[in-house]
Amino acid sequence: MSQNGNNKNKPGKNSSNLRGIISLVCWALLLTIIISWASNTMTSAGHQGSSVELGYSDFVEMLDEGQVESVTFSNTENIFYIVPKDGYVYTNEDGVAYTRTKDGYTYTGKDGKSHTTDLTLFTVQLESDDAVIAQLKEAGVKSYDEPYQAPVSPLLSILVSYVLPFVLIMLTFSLVMRWMAKKGGMGGMGGIGGVGKANAKVYMEKSTGVTFRDVAGQDEAKESLTEIIDFLHNPQKYTEIGAKLPKGALLVGPPGTGKTLLAKAVAGEANVPFFSISGSDFVEMFVGVGASRVRDLFKEASKVAPCIVFIDEIDTIGKSRDNRLGGNDEREQTLNQLLAEMDGFDPTKGIILLAATNRPEVLDQALLRPGRFDRRITIDRPNLAGRIATLEVHTRNIRLAEDVNLKKVALATAGCVGADLANLVNEAALRAVRKGRKLVTQEDLLAAFELVIAGTEKKGSVLTEFEKKLVAYHEVGHAMVAYKQKNTEPVQKITIVPHTQGSLGYTLLMPEEDKTELRTKDELMAKITVSMGGRAAEEVVMNTMTNGASQDIQDATNVARNMVAMFGMSDEFGMMALASRRNQYLDGGYGMDCAQDTAARMDQAVKELLDKCYKAAVEVIRENRDDMDKVVAYLLEKETITGAEMVAIIEGRDPSTVEDAYASTRTQDDGFRPSTPDVIEPAAKKVHMISQKIEAPAQQEDATAAEDPASTASDTPAKDAPGAQDGSPENTAQDGDSAPESQPKDPQ
Repeated sequence: MSQNGNNKNKPGKNSSNLRGIISLVCWALLLTIIISWASNTMTSAGHQGSSVELGYSDFVEMLDEGQVESVTFSNTENIFYIVPKDGYVYTNEDGVAYTRTKDGYTYTGKDGKSHTTDLTLFTVQLESDDAVIAQLKEAGVKSYDEPYQAPVSPLLSILVSYVLPFVLIMLTFSLVMRWMAKKGGMGGMGGIGGVGKANAKVYMEKSTGVTFRDVAGQDEAKESLTEIIDFLHNPQKYTEIGAKLPKGALLVGPPGTGKTLLAKAVAGEANVPFFSISGSDFVEMFVGVGASRVRDLFKEASKVAPCIVFIDEIDTIGKSRDNRLGGNDEREQTLNQLLAEMDGFDPTKGIILLAATNRPEVLDQALLRPGRFDRRITIDRPNLAGRIATLEVHTRNIRLAEDVNLKKVALATAGCVGADLANLVNEAALRAVRKGRKLVTQEDLLAAFELVIAGTEKKGSVLTEFEKKLVAYHEVGHAMVAYKQKNTEPVQKITIVPHTQGSLGYTLLMPEEDKTELRTKDELMAKITVSMGGRAAEEVVMNTMTNGASQDIQDATNVARNMVAMFGMSDEFGMMALASRRNQYLDGGYGMDCAQDTAARMDQAVKELLDKCYKAAVEVIRENRDDMDKVVAYLLEKETITGAEMVAIIEGRDPSTVEDAYASTRTQDDGFRPSTPDVIEPAAKKVHMISQKIEAPAQQEDATAAEDPASTASDTPAKDAPGAQDGSPENTAQDGDSAPESQPKDPQ
């Protein structure tokens, strides 16, 4: 079936090549005519610029006055050229006087300086040769005849003037087009200049060097693609039972999740040729070029089957067809040809079509139906385990220090894709080199994460005392609301150091666990309240407002609008969907699916949510004003503090006892978490008694314990229960104020 399709395409290709040759000949002929006309025009203009025609009466007058030195007769034209004597003055129509000298004709230019030029005086012969010669002899003027020149053959003149330039232009075009076809120029065009030829890059396993070992965090996708690899290795196992392999698999997901890398890994695992081409390579300004490239691509793939054909960004040519004005005929013809080719090739030959896109909602339904792209594989953002595995892949060739804990880095990078993690590891390695180290430390990895989200520090930025105080209260407002409220993420870091991405400071919240996309209403409300904490602190403490809360307000408004429009969390609208997401994987906006009046009411509902959360933030700030003042005073001194240091200040402990530079408020947060039960079983009930006898300490003075060991044994778990339930070092330091004196007082 595929062979018949190729035979049908041959007349089309021959006619396309014939049209290309005719077009090339026409262009060469046109250029030849233009060059010949320009050459003749320039020669004529140069000749006319240096020649001056005199009237025959003027020539006779010059003879009478004795100003003619010699005359040369032309054998081909009915004219003769005049050479006047030195001192003769010729005045043209512009009034410029040219004086004959030995070196030529001199004249005075507009700049007032003297110039020299060459002029040729000639006149048309009106009398017979004998009469003119008689006049010359009478005046004593010498006469000459031009040397005889044989007339040029008209055929030779045509060959030299037109045929030879035409051949040279054709030869030059051919050489240029061949060179461009080899280099892939003109958008990969083949034939005459490569028109219609696919510019696909063919990779073998050795050249790709990518296997499933290099892809982490996409176990479900790899499991779906393993069957394709097995078919390419053992096709008879499937054909014996009558099974057919899916012709195509569509890889969808956010940018940077590794769709192209996964396609290369499939080719590397299957050890088959890998054709890679982008959707934009099919689109050209000439109608029909894209369809020709599709035919050429599948023809080349059928020669080396089994193989894998990978089309990246297929939404470029696979958009849904419609009847709206201004459609792209070239793109639609390319899509039609792609659909025909996917129906035409035999799946038993082992041609597997993989395509990638991050906009599956715009693809044509005919492209997604069974028999074309039978499988849709989602390459989503990796979870915690996937991020740890991805970090292990990217740090495989990185020298890591012993203190590196990739799990902490994976926790901090919730929502990041594989490309983000690769960039983070590379930035950490560059930072280690800048610091003069040969190993990458945990500090380098976490600092690289902050570099990605906030940029580098502006070391030359200078803030006034009032601005620093304002920024400090703003950031501590975020942190205080996050710490005092339930359903929020722990605070890891607070800084008032300006950064390059526009922020004068930021509060870093680190999730304590790997949460899915599922969020409760309480969590969303808490997120809005935390975003409002900065503006609430500005108004409550500083009695002012700044534009520093613009991004916070925008984030809070987006969350509130989603709650009302799509999540059904509004009391007024209930379970009614007012909008729909347009770009699922590109984090794009959504379109309204309601009337204008309903949209206006929706805005009012969003405002009510924002006002409710803002009031909650103001209440938290007012209730904890004294604690905020203490934290702000310490933050103004250190400029950067951790969440654990903030907790120590609130609890009245020395913040310098906190050793971890990235300690968060997680250990002090006893709030409700959806992943933990409402009632935590006391740790005392989990203590198991042992039969081995334990001797009492030497300083034991409790006589009752000695008389009643059973009572002592039963009381011990209850006494230790709080410590067992919450064994954080901060609690230990708070209860007995027994922090070791060997700990550094200044964490920085």
